[in-house]
Amino acid sequence: MHFMKSNEGKYQVLLVKSYWFCDREGGSCHPLPHDKRILADRIEQLEGDKTAEIPVWEYAVQCGFVKNRSEYLNILHTIALYLAGVRLEEASKVDHPELILMVRMLDQIDSAINLLSERSVEWYRALNPEFSRKSEILQGRKLRDLMRDGSDDALREILDEIDQLAERRSSLAKKVSAKASEVLPNCSALSGGLVAARLAAEAGGIRDLALMPGSAIQVLGARNALFCHLSNASPPPKHGLVYQYRGVHGSRKERRGKVARVLAAKLAIAARIDYYRGEPDPIFIAKAQETILNARRSP
Repeated sequence: MHFMKSNEGKYQVLLVKSYWFCDREGGSCHPLPHDKRILADRIEQLEGDKTAEIPVWEYAVQCGFVKNRSEYLNILHTIALYLAGVRLEEASKVDHPELILMVRMLDQIDSAINLLSERSVEWYRALNPEFSRKSEILQGRKLRDLMRDGSDDALREILDEIDQLAERRSSLAKKVSAKASEVLPNCSALSGGLVAARLAAEAGGIRDLALMPGSAIQVLGARNALFCHLSNASPPPKHGLVYQYRGVHGSRKERRGKVARVLAAKLAIAARIDYYRGEPDPIFIAKAQETILNARRSP
C-alpha cells in the first residue's frame, strides 16, 4: 500500500505515487485545481506514461482535493464525460467525415441529374412523338443538345438547369478526388481518388474501411447481388465499387474477378496505412501497383 493510516487517523505516504488529482514534492501532497482541462491533461499524461495508480478517494480527501466521497465521484464523472467528448471529436477528425458527406452529396446530385434527364426525355417525346429511341443511345450533354431542337422554352430552361447541375457535379467530383488523395493517399494511388472515397463512404468511414478484410472491400457496393447470393444461391458477386477502377473494368472479362481480388487485398493494407499513419508509403504503393498490373497480365 502506498499510504497507511496512523494511530491519529491520518494517512502517511510511504511511497511516491502519481494520481490524477494531485502533485507531489517529497512527502507533501499538492492538489490540482478543479479545472476539467487540467485534470483531463493529467489523466492523459499518466495514461501515456503508464504511471497511473488506482485512485483512492480517501487519499483525495486526505490530500485536500475533495471533502468527501460524493464530491470525488462527481468530479471524476465530469472529467470522464469531458475526456470522452474530446476523444470522440479527435476520432471524428481522423475519420474525416467531410469526405463521406461530399461523396453522399455527389451521389445525390447524380440521382437528381438522372431523374431530371429521364423526365426531360419523356417531356421531349410528348412534344415530338417521332422521337426515335435510337437517339437515346446518346447520353449526357449530347442528348440534351439534341433535345433542344424541337423543345419549348420551358423544357429548354430545364435542360439548361441540368447542364449547370452537371457542371456542379463535375466540379464536386474533382474536389472529392483531391480530398481523397489528401486523407487516403495510399488507397487513392491504387484505385483513384473517387473510387477510394466511395469505398470509404460505403464502409461507413475511413476507420471502418481500415478494419475490413480484402474480401469485404472487394464486394463493397454490391449489396443487392450479395443478398441475392445469400438468399437464393445465385453466383456470388466478383466485385462491387472496385469495378469502377479502370484496371478492373478495363480487364478481360475472365480476368476481372482476379484483378478485383488483388486490388481489394492491397486496398485493405493501404486503408490501414492511411488510417494509422496518414501519409503515403511510396515503397508499398510501387509494389502494390506492380502486383495489380501482374494480375491483369497473367494468363
